[in-house]
Amino acid sequence: MNRQIWAEGIGTALLLIGVVGSGIMGEALAAGNTAVALLANAIATGCMLFVIITVQGPISGAHFNPAVTLAFRLRGQITTGMALAYVAAQVAGGLIGVWLTHLMFDLPILQVSQTMHRSGIGQWSSEIIATLGLLFVIFGGLKARADQVPVLVAIYITGAYWFTSSTSFANPAVTVARSFSDTFAGIWPGHAPMFIAMQLIAVGLAAPLLPRLLEE
Repeated sequence: MNRQIWAEGIGTALLLIGVVGSGIMGEALAAGNTAVALLANAIATGCMLFVIITVQGPISGAHFNPAVTLAFRLRGQITTGMALAYVAAQVAGGLIGVWLTHLMFDLPILQVSQTMHRSGIGQWSSEIIATLGLLFVIFGGLKARADQVPVLVAIYITGAYWFTSSTSFANPAVTVARSFSDTFAGIWPGHAPMFIAMQLIAVGLAAPLLPRLLEE
């Protein structure tokens, strides 16, 4: 159990290092070109996802996401106690990942997002769609080609950065952690709760829909 929880915390920390670090580097090198910065952010995040899911999947299942953990709990594939421990590790790991990224880039370690306002019906609905899509990819991938889940998730999130108006957070732990970074990848803390609510709504929608779609 401890090994699984450590895997979830470390994996989520690495995920946030990939998200926030590539956002900082991309913005710094893009000379004001937001499209280039977002492209760098998306590619680096996808690469990190492929690596951590491949490496940590055999240990913990590589959730790195409370929405994914909740979906597994609703399907009876993880106990309540383990799910709570996973979520705690994911949130803590995400925050540590953000702080380590700030340290790497010589930024104030403790900060909150001040400038990245993300709100409105477009972005809220985007988070529902992005999270539903992620759960479809994970559970559909596990049924069709379990060995390909790392690449499927990595490709999906890389693309979803571009085809969703919210840039596809699709992860409550990531949303919380990004609210503590006043950088390209940040989100103003006041807007984070609605993102998380939409992500959880997506889990509720997926619970009855995905079994009907994917199970024979």
